[in-house]
Amino acid sequence: MDKARTLAEAFPYIKQFHGKSIVVKYGGSIVDSTLEGFARDIALLKFVGMNPVVVHGGGKQIEAQLEKEGLSSRFIEGYRVTDTRTVRTVAKVLAGKVNGSIVAAIKKQGAKAVGIAGTDSSTLTVSKADIRKIAETNGAKVPADADLGMVGEVRKVNTKLIRLYERDGYIPVIAPIGRDKKGDTYNINADHAAGKVAAALGAEKLIMLTDVSGIMDNKGNLLTSLTFKQAARLIKNGTISAGMRPKTNCCMDAVSEGVRKAHIVNGLAAHALILEIFTDAGVGTEIKS
Repeated sequence: MDKARTLAEAFPYIKQFHGKSIVVKYGGSIVDSTLEGFARDIALLKFVGMNPVVVHGGGKQIEAQLEKEGLSSRFIEGYRVTDTRTVRTVAKVLAGKVNGSIVAAIKKQGAKAVGIAGTDSSTLTVSKADIRKIAETNGAKVPADADLGMVGEVRKVNTKLIRLYERDGYIPVIAPIGRDKKGDTYNINADHAAGKVAAALGAEKLIMLTDVSGIMDNKGNLLTSLTFKQAARLIKNGTISAGMRPKTNCCMDAVSEGVRKAHIVNGLAAHALILEIFTDAGVGTEIKS
């Protein structure tokens, strides 16, 4: 009876989102501990007729590899300063190790998945990111000469390639690296990449799976639903601050560019992705226009 009721409750959402693109940003901080469950939930979305697209991070895995290679890390406002040597390691870890493990896990669940580096077929075309503008957007200031190096800002998404894989029944799994017009490879912030992919696809949802529960009010209570204006007000008054501010800005940008809803969800919780999509209350914070 419980199973029947659960299926009955989920059916309207399955019908509503059938054939729609759902972009999921899968944070590198939770990959190692949640991979099997995540793969099962992503496969389920495909099996019921949705078109999930995964954009993953890999900061923890990159850090481990850089340490092995004797390279140090430096960050400005949460962005990794990336020189030409570091970007090779970043590309190797993201497009190789992390991407491959996610694709393999999804295939193990019986779904078809394909790994795509953002450098493949100009999937993600970038220009050099300006950390001063990024910091200003997030309410911070950096020195005038601050430079992230080979960190890119997405300018164009090759949706034709992604759509082709969707039509052939595959789940695209995208590693956030890209190339500029000169052909140079750049590291891309995974939240930013996911937001731009979602906007380019006109996705029904952008879901950020991370290691926090969502946006909290000033008393520590989870805010389950916010409009664009409400989120902007919470940023302005300082309720949304620190690491949550860039994620919220990313979600707001996606919504302003045509994504119907953006969500910030604790991916460490069992079946958080499914609960966020198939229940009214969800388990994280949704941002809508």
